[in-house]
Amino acid sequence: MNARVLVADDHLPTRTGVRRVLESDGFEVCAEAATGEEAVEAALRERPDVCLLDVRMPGGGGVAAADEIARRLPDASIVMLTVSRDDADLFDALRAGAQGYLLKDVDRKALPGALRSVLAGEAQLPASLVAKVLAEFRGRQTHRRALLRARPAVQLRPREFEVLELLRDGLSTAEIAERLFIAEVTVRTHVSAILKKLRVPDRAAAVRLLDDR
Repeated sequence: MNARVLVADDHLPTRTGVRRVLESDGFEVCAEAATGEEAVEAALRERPDVCLLDVRMPGGGGVAAADEIARRLPDASIVMLTVSRDDADLFDALRAGAQGYLLKDVDRKALPGALRSVLAGEAQLPASLVAKVLAEFRGRQTHRRALLRARPAVQLRPREFEVLELLRDGLSTAEIAERLFIAEVTVRTHVSAILKKLRVPDRAAAVRLLDDR
């Protein structure tokens, strides 16, 4: 059975070109969408194997659509196809559940192979962005080691550590909620748990522990 693909992009010629390449290689394009909202609706209706989403679209954008689709259709693979090399877009997409992040300047003929790799369980990132992911990972590991030295018995959950790192980056409660696609009240709940576990009086004191090398 051919893999079924949803293609979401607000640029019709892009959708047409992607459809042509995928269908010529045995994929079935089961739906197209021009906005983030349309992408979610089409995904829930068609239940594709792969959702190929542009990052920047009207109607909430591709990252918000990816987050919604990942939560409601956990078996669907998600791949972003975008012109954006922005670090924030890359990491927001990965946090939202994307298994691939492809740039639009990629050779279109490489798309079918990239989607097959994702369906086989492999991540797909352009070589130019892999270094950013590794640097982010190494930075997080350094921060975690600093925190463990300061509070050896502390065990923060992954989401709590993510919130703490965003606090360190200077983001507000509202900005963290937007970045992680969660409610502001949920961010405040995570912050309260972090302060309690670290036994510190405020956010600034918690952030200082990350830099206590």
